[in-house]
Amino acid sequence: MTMVEDSRYEAVRSRDARFDGVFFFAVATTGIYCRPSCPAITPKRRNVSFYRTAAAAQGAGYRACRRCRPDAVPGSAEWNVRADVVGRAMRLIGDGVVDREGVAGLAGRLGYSARQVQRQLTAEVGAGPIALARAQRGHTARVLLQTTDLQAAEIAFAAGFASVRQFNDTIRAIYAATPTELREARRAPSGVPTRFGPVTTEHGTAGVPLRLAHRLPCATGALFDGLAAHALPGIEELTGAPGARIYRRTLRLPGGPGIAEVGERSGAAGWLECRLHLTDLRDLTTATQRLRRLFDLDADPGAVAERLGADPALAPLVTARPGLRVPGSADPDETALRILLGRGLTPAGARRRGTALVAALGQPLGRPSGGLTHLFPTAATLAGAPLAGLGLTGERRAGLRTLATALADGTVALDPGADRAATTRLLLALPGVGAWTAGHIRTRALGDPDVPLTDDREVRAGMRRAGAHPGGTERWRPWSSYAAYYLRTAP
Repeated sequence: MTMVEDSRYEAVRSRDARFDGVFFFAVATTGIYCRPSCPAITPKRRNVSFYRTAAAAQGAGYRACRRCRPDAVPGSAEWNVRADVVGRAMRLIGDGVVDREGVAGLAGRLGYSARQVQRQLTAEVGAGPIALARAQRGHTARVLLQTTDLQAAEIAFAAGFASVRQFNDTIRAIYAATPTELREARRAPSGVPTRFGPVTTEHGTAGVPLRLAHRLPCATGALFDGLAAHALPGIEELTGAPGARIYRRTLRLPGGPGIAEVGERSGAAGWLECRLHLTDLRDLTTATQRLRRLFDLDADPGAVAERLGADPALAPLVTARPGLRVPGSADPDETALRILLGRGLTPAGARRRGTALVAALGQPLGRPSGGLTHLFPTAATLAGAPLAGLGLTGERRAGLRTLATALADGTVALDPGADRAATTRLLLALPGVGAWTAGHIRTRALGDPDVPLTDDREVRAGMRRAGAHPGGTERWRPWSSYAAYYLRTAP
């Protein structure tokens, strides 16, 4: 433990931003906690303690640094790698399950008792589910205070607090400031995203601006290229020229439809500019986390490069495109159904099939926004639809209906806390779902960073071009999904 903490202190001394979100450090003499890259004077080692999460630091009585804003950091890639109950719980808490369903709902999804979940999280990350959710609510509240003109009471409930008093007490405990003081300390207008045009949705809102932090490097151009190649009209669109594109898509959220806009231009600065138009502001945390998964913003590019760069066949690909991200999912059910729909087709062919499906069965928005007109059909809708007249073969219609039925009735669950191995077995047991489909669903819908996709024709072709040995995939772990994406998308 001493060696680990000494290494962490060296990261603090060098202000290494690669470790932002991986751990936090607190200073006994000031009573604050910071991210490793905090620009303040480095404290003496004897005054520093380390925590796995912001919630653990808050639980120990420390307040957030106002200079480095340690709550606004990328999440730790560890939680995406881990398949155990702690990793699954952290992903579910990030998605807002505790706020919506309580600790009992979290435990039920994990298949453990609430006491077991509390014990394991406290032992591993230094905080239980309530404390972790409270820290997340505090961050959401700060974003709303500093980016909107909503009343404090509206922000309290939008962030997930049960009362205004709880909101006030939490803000004081985390930031050592009142909500009014936090709002008065908001950054100048130049610090707020301004590149998005004024878009009025069916909710009549201008949207909530925020920044989606990520670790550098980030191959933003390649990420937007991948999204553009598979964008489904009516559901997604990209506007602007390469280098300054804006990706827009509809979101099906617990409180109603939403629209997300994410800009490409600021990627080199360590964040992506975003604006969310929501029916219910209480969906802010959920929408933010879904976009983070879609853009793979909690990735650890340093760890990926270190592992994959050690493979002589992959090293040139990693060097040529540092910080490559694997596109994930903003809606796991939608992603899974689109993967099956597009199996064996070119992106253009998959887009034609998807466009026909959305036009026939998608849920129209109350008011179109630019090229966004629909939400993707729900699994329940597809399970009960005849799917005729869409240009689909009988085999593809049957497979699509089978998968949709399994998603609709809960036989297969693709939420962030799903057991990936068990879910893959369930998928493979469905008629019409083979290894290729299950592997891509596991990679994108479940966000698994360790799927080699060796059943994919493009991956195998990439391996041949790069001279990668088919039996050498073990050396890619735990970042096999990144290796597969480098190989599939290599020029």
